[in-house]
Amino acid sequence: MKKSALVMGCVLVSLCWAQAQSADPGMPAGGTSQAEADPQSTPPAQPSPASQPADPQTAPPAAPSPSQAPTQTGQPTVSAPPELPKYPDVRMPGEYGVWIGLGLAEPTGQPIFDKGHNSQVTNNSLITFQGTPKLGESAEIGFAMGLHNALVVSGFETRAAGDFTAATALTLWGQTYDQGVLVSTNYQVQDLKFSFEYLTWPYPVESRRFRLKTLWQIQYVNVSSGFDAPLLPITTSSGAALIGPNGQPVDYQAAGSRWILSPTLGLGTSYYLSKFLRLQFDGSGFALPKRWTLWDSDGSVNIRFGHFELSGGVRAFHVKTSTQGTYYIRGTLISPQVSLRWYSR
Repeated sequence: MKKSALVMGCVLVSLCWAQAQSADPGMPAGGTSQAEADPQSTPPAQPSPASQPADPQTAPPAAPSPSQAPTQTGQPTVSAPPELPKYPDVRMPGEYGVWIGLGLAEPTGQPIFDKGHNSQVTNNSLITFQGTPKLGESAEIGFAMGLHNALVVSGFETRAAGDFTAATALTLWGQTYDQGVLVSTNYQVQDLKFSFEYLTWPYPVESRRFRLKTLWQIQYVNVSSGFDAPLLPITTSSGAALIGPNGQPVDYQAAGSRWILSPTLGLGTSYYLSKFLRLQFDGSGFALPKRWTLWDSDGSVNIRFGHFELSGGVRAFHVKTSTQGTYYIRGTLISPQVSLRWYSR
């Protein structure tokens, strides 16, 4: 029995050894691997690329430029837009330096005079001023401010005188004139305006020919008037002064004035047909209900030659003083006008 178990153990050891030999055919019978038995059969190890010496004749490749660098997949490429071309901002005559102008106008129109809503006068006071207005005189001085803005100070004056026969009894500036009396009238209109002309469109102007400006103004207007009865006697036959019921010398003259100081707002346009020919239109005004109304506008054609500019056009001017006073004046004057300006540049 012991002998049979010994034989069986030897057989199992032999089978295990045979199986290990068949799993590694390169292993020699002596237990040494084939690589160790034949060192010439194993190729020498190659050095890694990092350990190879650099070739001094070959320069390293250049780094790719940012424009050639690969972009990540799925992300858009952002590039800056090209700059817009820049054009010079051209200033035309009247948009630089200083200028001075003088003008003449021939107004047409007849203002009216009347009592106000709060007047205690019982007689009629409504009359129309008579006479043809004298030549109106105007002047201006301008200062360029910035590229296309300007500050302009201007003024004008006109007057007229005439006679009419009173159809009814009249009370004018507190003086009473009986029906049928010849009454002489006169009036004077004075206007002074400070105007800041601000370029509104287009901006930038570049080389465009059109200008649109907003007008920010302060305007002072004074309207004075007077009345008289030139045919009524004021002296006796001996030359002595007539004495009235109040104990004072008789005098049929009466005078008074009304004035307005008001802001006015408006628009001004200019179109340059060429460097020497310009069309211009301005309009501004302001009204306070039940108080006063003030507006004026003008259009002109302007021809430039050297440092001078000749202008011709038409102006309309309207004023109504407060109707809440004892008396008020209202009228519109239409004036063909001509002017000459001198420019410093």
